[in-house]
Amino acid sequence: RQRGMAETEADQGPAPAEEGAELVAVIGATVPTGFEVTAAEEVQEKLGSASSISRDRGKIYFEVPARSLPQVHRLRSVDNLFVVVQEFKDYQFKENKEDALKDLEDLVKNLPWTDPLKVWELNNSLKKKKTKRRKQNLQSTASKEKLHDDGGEEGMAPKDTSNQEDCVQSTAGVEPTGCQDTGEKQGVESRNGEEEQEEEDAKEELQGGSGSQSKAGEGQTSEGEPKVLKFRVTCNRAGDKHSFTSNEAARDFGGAVQEHFQWKADMTGFDVEVLLNIHNNEVVVGIALTEESLHRRNITHFGPTTLRSTLAYGMLRLCDPQPTDIIVDPMCGTGAIPIEGATEWPSCYHIAGDNNPQAVKRAANNICSLLKKNENKESSTSLGIPLDIIQWDICNLPLRTGSVDIIVTDMPFGKRIGSKKKNWDLYPACLMEMGRICTPGTGRAVLLTQDKKCFAKALSRLGHLWRRGQTVWVNVGGLHAAVYLLRRTWERADDKRTFW
Repeated sequence: RQRGMAETEADQGPAPAEEGAELVAVIGATVPTGFEVTAAEEVQEKLGSASSISRDRGKIYFEVPARSLPQVHRLRSVDNLFVVVQEFKDYQFKENKEDALKDLEDLVKNLPWTDPLKVWELNNSLKKKKTKRRKQNLQSTASKEKLHDDGGEEGMAPKDTSNQEDCVQSTAGVEPTGCQDTGEKQGVESRNGEEEQEEEDAKEELQGGSGSQSKAGEGQTSEGEPKVLKFRVTCNRAGDKHSFTSNEAARDFGGAVQEHFQWKADMTGFDVEVLLNIHNNEVVVGIALTEESLHRRNITHFGPTTLRSTLAYGMLRLCDPQPTDIIVDPMCGTGAIPIEGATEWPSCYHIAGDNNPQAVKRAANNICSLLKKNENKESSTSLGIPLDIIQWDICNLPLRTGSVDIIVTDMPFGKRIGSKKKNWDLYPACLMEMGRICTPGTGRAVLLTQDKKCFAKALSRLGHLWRRGQTVWVNVGGLHAAVYLLRRTWERADDKRTFW
């Protein structure tokens, strides 16, 4: 088998395999910075593959059989996926700009493109089958709406085909990410029978489906005539020792790709996106497997600070939820954290709340979208989800003292919502009230904030209730933020509410 990189130093792998051997893909995944280890643990748990964490933060690499692509797209902690063509751990760039760029050009014709392009073709064919099934589901849902017209929600008529295409992620098993409002509610499949179908599709393609292509890397029109693929090269570069810019590297590398494959360059309507990732002396060439980031999977109604679902998953996983735990997000915004929690940890009970009525309305709409998905799952026996949304005051929560196992929330940074000045009063009050409702000794909290100075001060004042555990440094929309894991002490909190 041909591989672009070794997973670990111990596992170098053999030379290219004989005909008929199983196709293996080295997958690169971008993940929320700081949660690389969390993502690696999820890959090990769900795919049985060990991951290597890149020196370039926010990326992991792992090796899987190509037939596992549907499960790869169902990972909860990854934003974008690509198949690795080749990795160079210590690439020596020439000091002269022209020489360095010429080396990148010359690299193209020496790269092992064949297997990664087969993986890309398989990924594409699965995406097309997914789209076809989605259209059938949309039509059946629309006809059901006509038959049982009870004056329900608006926007349930089928959308135009081009819009559906935009809403479909690169392959099976991933919820649509580009849809807004009620549009997402229709394009939903079962994660049971549907998953089996996806895996059957992957096996079919590997057994001969992709062989129907005229050649690796070349698509076909509906009439069966070969078509010229459109492509673009995206370069991500970090480090101060390069003599060239990202644009120059993408331009020259892209020119060589065009010459090598006779593809047509197109920056917007491309079929293939070739990735050139340069981090100091580490160079990775890959082919994108996702059209849009997977992190918007649950949300149809967005607010000004909607959290990425992938980051929400990382925060929840950090506090290790156990069956029957009661998990509260007291400042839930549009509900990204509790919705992710209810989806992945259905044996826990999730409570979401916010003081902003608009945020509560958006979160309720997002929960409705999730319920609509469950209704459309043919093999689903339970239509409910263990999640409730309430409007409340964070400093005066209607919850009994010591009744909550876990608190997970995205605290106001004081930028788009609230202010840094208000945080000096808000943070201590929040931590005090969270300490009251959290179970002494076993309770824990995972809190995200960019206002680290204010948080540290508030925490020092409430050291009798909270002990700081792990801190994960993350990038949130370009802001340097921190996720704090806190553990509740055995100290009893003062309960001023005598009526409880």
